[in-house]
Amino acid sequence: MYEYKTKGTCSQRILFDVVDGKVKNVQFIGGCNGNLKGIAALVEGMDADAVIERLQGITCGMKMTSCPDQLANALIAAKNA
Repeated sequence: MYEYKTKGTCSQRILFDVVDGKVKNVQFIGGCNGNLKGIAALVEGMDADAVIERLQGITCGMKMTSCPDQLANALIAAKNA
């Protein structure tokens, strides 16, 4: 299981697995519980590159990032690990 410390969001960490290029078991620690459970459910089983493509660059309010953007960054970091 990968663990990613988020930057600039209400959530503090993201836990997830990547199995055969597919995103599995996403859990956000902190943040907007219902919304983040929804994001986790939507990306479950998706190709990691497709998740990155869809979520990277999404902002939240006046912030330059968001929890979905941080998930994309986490997946990129996992690919480069």
